[in-house]
Amino acid sequence: MLKPGYVPKGDGRLRMVVSPRQSPLKPLRMMTQGTVETIRGIALSSHLTEQAVSRRMADTCHAVLKRRGYDPDIQIIEDSTAVQRGAALTLWGQTDRGCLLGADQAGKPGRRSEAIADFVALSLLKDLDTGATTDRHLADQLILFAALATGTSEYTIPAVTEHVTANLWLVQKMLGVEAHLEGKIVYVEGVGHVP
Repeated sequence: MLKPGYVPKGDGRLRMVVSPRQSPLKPLRMMTQGTVETIRGIALSSHLTEQAVSRRMADTCHAVLKRRGYDPDIQIIEDSTAVQRGAALTLWGQTDRGCLLGADQAGKPGRRSEAIADFVALSLLKDLDTGATTDRHLADQLILFAALATGTSEYTIPAVTEHVTANLWLVQKMLGVEAHLEGKIVYVEGVGHVP
């Protein structure tokens, strides 16, 4: 991130380097969450140093997660390059089985730092408590990549959402792949798309 941007003015800037794939994607097989090894995060605020927004988000998150036995590593960033005031908090947990589950929320006028931190920490804990191998936001997005991969992808989601069912329907209709749910397990038989 070169510069953060917030609604409504935006003007954030990111730099991303992407290498084209030379072979099809491999299927994703993640059925067991495993044990959480680390929880990391970023508490970012712009032009809010005097209000200690980043520190308050990080401290509240730390307290919520500490009560559950976690000792998160949360980076505090106080930014002054954005075109306007704003804040955001993100957390992610990594397990010994290679699962990454995350949660985040942006600030807005009237939303207290502590409320953001509570929401983000509790969202992450809720998804971890389900035993899922992906979080609620990534669950539906992985379906599109699984449909392009070679072989069968299978992973456990925290909850069945309209986004999940819509993406399963979409890849069936557009790519003709076999894609379905069995409880909270997503199965997708990919087409083996060659780049």
